[in-house]
Amino acid sequence: MVPLVDVLLVLLVIFMLTAHVMEYGLEVEVPEVRQEKSTAEILPVITVTRTGLLYLNEQAVNINEMGALVHQRFPNAKEVYVRADQNAVWRPLAQVISELSDAKLGVKMVTKPVDNSRSRK
Repeated sequence: MVPLVDVLLVLLVIFMLTAHVMEYGLEVEVPEVRQEKSTAEILPVITVTRTGLLYLNEQAVNINEMGALVHQRFPNAKEVYVRADQNAVWRPLAQVISELSDAKLGVKMVTKPVDNSRSRK
């Protein structure tokens, strides 16, 4: 009989080797297309600045009128993209998410991918 510790060590090595392979997934080259401005859809984006000011697509907005304005300017919108400064105070951001939820709008947070090429130098 094989001791249980030996079996567990072999399984651990196998999982460690396969976990590295599973990180990369499939490589797919997607086709490039020319985007037409006439077909581009304008989406509702709420921006929260570092000082807590709110903007709906670059136009200043009051938090109490935000849900109604989104429904008025984007009648078919079911989701709103929220973009916040990384140093923004949390309270205004939480209030924005709460107001949008009360207006029956989904919230999607906008982030920027991390550029790992600078940190490897």
